[in-house]
Amino acid sequence: MPLIPEEPQIHESAQGPRPTPASGRTAPTPRPVPGPRPAAPPRPGRPGPLRPMPPAQRTPRDVAAAKPEPSAPAAPAAAPAAPQIQLIPASPEGALDAAEEAVDLLLDSGRAPGEVLVITTGEQHPWAAHELSFGETSYWAQHDAKDDVFYADASAAGRAGARQVVVVALNGGSDEVAAATLPLALGRAAALLIVCGDPQRINSVLGAGV
Repeated sequence: MPLIPEEPQIHESAQGPRPTPASGRTAPTPRPVPGPRPAAPPRPGRPGPLRPMPPAQRTPRDVAAAKPEPSAPAAPAAAPAAPQIQLIPASPEGALDAAEEAVDLLLDSGRAPGEVLVITTGEQHPWAAHELSFGETSYWAQHDAKDDVFYADASAAGRAGARQVVVVALNGGSDEVAAATLPLALGRAAALLIVCGDPQRINSVLGAGV
């Protein structure tokens, strides 16, 4: 008698979906995974988000106190000191020699030659006459260089620039020339004005204050 092969056993895991229970109850639906929870509204009495505060009302007194006080005005610069004036009594004939001696004393005391200007009201100084023989261009070039004592007569004194010391020799010329030369020399002198001449004539021209 032929053998009937055994029916293969079907394992439970290989079976299809289980039938719905007879009770008619459906399978429970899986619960969704909860997402992030919204922020809870503020509770009564609990402060919410900060709000910008309105600007504080400031009184005029507070505004005035907050303003910086104006600084005191700077003191005005002191005016430059007037040059000193020195008189050396001399006659018209000896005024030029007195001026030469004054220049020698200035150089011996440490003054640089380029700081000294000599003005004559009468005859030209021999140095000026010699240098002018080569032309005015060369003459005034030495003035601009300020390397040595410069000599000029009253007619050229207005073109000369300021120097630390001005020496005036009243060796002639009219009172009008002296009256025009002495104030000019005073304006050219930065530190010292030396006038060699007759004191009475000088005082009559510029007054007793000189």
